Amino acid sequence: MGKRRANAESDDDNASVESPVSKRARTADSDDERAPPASNKRAANKGKARRRDEDDESDSDNGAEDGDDADRQFEEENEANIRAALESRRKVHGGIAEHGIIENIEMHQFMCHKYLTFSFGPQINFIIGHNGSGKSAVLSAITVALGGKANSTGRGNGLKSFIREGQSAAEVTISLKNQGDEAYKPKDYGKSIVITRRFTKEGSSSWKIRSKAGKVISTKKDELAAICDHMNIQVDNPMNVLTQDAARQFLSASAPTDKYKFFLRGTQLSQLSEEYDTCFANITATTKVLSQKKEAIPDLKTAFREASARFEEASKAREQKKKVDELKKELAWSHVAAKKQEMEKKTSEAAKMAQRLPKIQERIDEAEANFAAAEKTVVELEQELDALGNRTDLQDRKTGISNDIKAQKANVSVLNNNIKDINNSLKTTNKQIEDYKVAIETETKRLEKDTESEREESQRKVAAARAQVASAADALKDIQDKKAANDEELRRHKETGSVVENKQKELRQKVSDCDSAINGCLRADENKYAAYGNRIEQVVQRINQTQWHGQKPLGPFGAHVKIRDNCIQYTELLRNQLGGLLSSFAVTDARDHQTLKKILADSGNSRTAIHLYKPDLFDYSQGEPPEGVLTVLRALDISDPNVLRLMINKASIESRILAPRRIDAERILSNMRFGTGWTLEPFNVTRYPEGGQSSVPIHLRTTHPMLLVGSATDELERCRARKVVAERELQDANAALHAEQAEWSKLRKVQETLTNQEKAADHKHHQARMLVRDLQNAINEELPAQLTAIQDALKETMEEKTVLVAQFTELSRQKADLDEKQKELVVQRDKIQKELSDFANIQEEAKAKIDDAVEQRTNQQGAITHFKKKLDDENAKVKAAEEVAERAQEEFTDWTTKAEEYCERVPASRHPDVVKRALDSTQAALKEREKRHGASVEEMTIEVNKAKEKLDKAEMDLKQMTSLNKALKASLIVRLSRWQEFRRHIALRCKLVFGYHLSQRGYYGKVLFDHEKGTLQLKVQTDDQAATQGSRDKDPRSLSGGEKSFSTICLLLSLWESIGCPLRCLDEFDVFMDAVNRRISMKMMIDTANQSDKKQYVLITPQDMGNVSIGPTVRVHRMTDPERGQGVLAFAS
Repeated sequence: MGKRRANAESDDDNASVESPVSKRARTADSDDERAPPASNKRAANKGKARRRDEDDESDSDNGAEDGDDADRQFEEENEANIRAALESRRKVHGGIAEHGIIENIEMHQFMCHKYLTFSFGPQINFIIGHNGSGKSAVLSAITVALGGKANSTGRGNGLKSFIREGQSAAEVTISLKNQGDEAYKPKDYGKSIVITRRFTKEGSSSWKIRSKAGKVISTKKDELAAICDHMNIQVDNPMNVLTQDAARQFLSASAPTDKYKFFLRGTQLSQLSEEYDTCFANITATTKVLSQKKEAIPDLKTAFREASARFEEASKAREQKKKVDELKKELAWSHVAAKKQEMEKKTSEAAKMAQRLPKIQERIDEAEANFAAAEKTVVELEQELDALGNRTDLQDRKTGISNDIKAQKANVSVLNNNIKDINNSLKTTNKQIEDYKVAIETETKRLEKDTESEREESQRKVAAARAQVASAADALKDIQDKKAANDEELRRHKETGSVVENKQKELRQKVSDCDSAINGCLRADENKYAAYGNRIEQVVQRINQTQWHGQKPLGPFGAHVKIRDNCIQYTELLRNQLGGLLSSFAVTDARDHQTLKKILADSGNSRTAIHLYKPDLFDYSQGEPPEGVLTVLRALDISDPNVLRLMINKASIESRILAPRRIDAERILSNMRFGTGWTLEPFNVTRYPEGGQSSVPIHLRTTHPMLLVGSATDELERCRARKVVAERELQDANAALHAEQAEWSKLRKVQETLTNQEKAADHKHHQARMLVRDLQNAINEELPAQLTAIQDALKETMEEKTVLVAQFTELSRQKADLDEKQKELVVQRDKIQKELSDFANIQEEAKAKIDDAVEQRTNQQGAITHFKKKLDDENAKVKAAEEVAERAQEEFTDWTTKAEEYCERVPASRHPDVVKRALDSTQAALKEREKRHGASVEEMTIEVNKAKEKLDKAEMDLKQMTSLNKALKASLIVRLSRWQEFRRHIALRCKLVFGYHLSQRGYYGKVLFDHEKGTLQLKVQTDDQAATQGSRDKDPRSLSGGEKSFSTICLLLSLWESIGCPLRCLDEFDVFMDAVNRRISMKMMIDTANQSDKKQYVLITPQDMGNVSIGPTVRVHRMTDPERGQGVLAFAS
């Protein structure tokens, strides 16, 4: 019996890939098998099998006769039972399969179909249509989708031939029912298994095996093979899927040997026969190998005896070997003793080194305490420095006082001018008085010369001149009053203009700041670090590239700090107060301070602060005020926990409150009893624990717009809005300043006019007085008698002098008052200047103290680092010493354990070197003796043991393999016997079913099996033959085409009774039948299908189904020509 051939072809034209169908179906793909006849000979004769197992000789003739007798006996014993079983089945309607049958199929670009889909019935399906409509493509699609080989369809040699003309790929999808207790993986697939196979012109092929829900479960052929094995689907079995060419050959020109091969392959008996041949060949080969092993046993026994003899000859050396063993024991324990001494020494050294560690730790603790104290001092000093503020209020007060001093100087200058004018008037008046006195004296002397009439005329003229003097004096006084009022208006407008001008400058600066802020926002997208200093982005890059002693420096702080949306009104205030801190950096190791400082200095940020910190995430909740009180911390969103705690340490942001007004801050701090806060007005408000409080104005500086801002776009909009407001206010200030300047210019012109009028009035007044004087002089000359008039003039002049003196006194008093006020303002200015100088000194002293404290903190940090390094070094030394001691301990323990395993403890007082020398001399003597014998005692012992082991193993293996081979041979005989019974039973059922199906037409026939020759022949007697030729049977070849096709269909149905596959496919089975035979065949096939339990039939015919009675279990699919473009089949059930 020849060995089973491996498959030489695959669907992908790849010889190395097998079809993923069941194992049994995979071996039945050759049309020229010769195994069944040989296996039949052997299987038919049990005695022959036993004799061939013993001496490999047989007598085929006697075996054949025995086989025929056994077949006849089997038929006589079982025919009645099998016939009764078949009859009972015909009365029962077959059930619908719960798994393994096709629910629907779908084809894309497959053969002649662009798209085709329809559903199968669970029992009987007829596919009908014109020739060339693509009916056979359905069977090809079933075969391809279920993993069958392309050449088994008879429609092509590879998958590429199934792709529709002009297309690059084709796809076939088939849905298998998967229900009932024997469903395949129902939890994964559900009630249906959907299998899709896609293949391309390039030769690639792939599977997708999905659940009913559409989820892809697997893409492997092995899973498809497992599904087909579980459901017993064998698409490559020609009896399961009988293609068009195979059906024609089977129906028309099938030879007896071909029918017998179909019989064996369809029932899978040929595969069992081939496998039994393989088993028998292996058993025979094993028997030959065992015979060869049996011949080697005497040689192994001889080798064992020779080794034993050599071992006995070397037994005299055992005494000397015993001494060697004793010395080895002593050597082992002497090494243990030496290792113990070494271990004790190393342990003592490690203990001494460990005693130094506490002292170093004390130095570290001391340095850390000093560092903590220095850190606390730095924080306190920085807080004190922050509490000093910036004293901008003093500078503002100094500026105001200086302005007041300037104004007072202007007033003093006006008074001095007025006093000078009065002095000039007094000089003139005094001269007039002297003149009047001289005139009186002269008039007295000449009084007797004047006449009465002349004296009266002169008096009238003097009176008129004096009236002019009074009128001119009144006009002058009125002008002077107007001039003084105008002077006051000029001063007031000048002061108002200065205020408006200062406001204008502030607003211009505010607009400029807004422009700078807008530019900063526009540049923020290019450089997110622009707000924190010069080229900070390069600083960050260098920080990332530099190796640091501690952690990588942290900063700038502001990169991790953003203001919350609900506190946006505090942005400017917080920028002003936290700006320096937001640009700061921090290091964890003091040694990194100088490195970072140099990096910052190289980029132009030498004044950027660098803080030293330890990454301690301490709890700061105890320092926070009650909920509901807004603090700096609660107004900020800080992403880095270390930055958060640094800002708490440096600026107390967890306790510093924020409020819109100073009064609000004072109220909140009063409720809290003490604390500090910032307000929007802006003020720095402080309440002291011992009572009392202070409020210092905050001078807001210009800061970068991107500080504390997360979105440049939002800040840009706010800056633009502030600019619009500032520009509007600037326009108002410009208008106000222009109005003030216009009014001042107007008043200045009025002042000039009044000055001119004053000069004119004064001149007129002076001329009037001069006229009075001249008249008086004339009277004195012409009317000396009018002494009384001159005396009256003198009196008036004296009164005018009194007025001038009073005016001088008042102006002197006003000047004295102004001088006193001026002195007070100068004292105040000098005092403020001294306070500013003192504040600068105090601030410098505070900064110096901070620098000293930072230096002390740095020194302590260096001390901590030094002693920690020293502690690490000492720990490393102690650890190394302890490891050495531990290794010595482990070695001591290990050596002790090994010594105890080697032998019991023995006294070992000698040094290992002494014992070693004694052992070496003894071993040398032993080797000399072994040299004479050719091997050592150990080697001879090993040789004897190996020889004994080989002998025992060979005898044991021979015994076990012989027993196993006999058991396998007996099992194979039993299986061959059962195989023969299977074949007889299936053949008998085939004969009975064949006769039954022929009787449906009124024929009589039988099936003749010749298992020895491997033939299957049909003998048929038709109804007309029975009338003309008696009972003589007729060979089917002498029948008509319809009778022959009908007979072959009967044979096919009888063979289907012996197949377990749930699927039956037959293509163009009725091509040679006439109408009567076709109608009866159709009815017979439908009845057989209805009686079949859990089987599905797919039958293809080009004929119409009009003359066939169609029941509820039959579904007819009518195929239309694919050129018409119809994709979904219309079917009737």
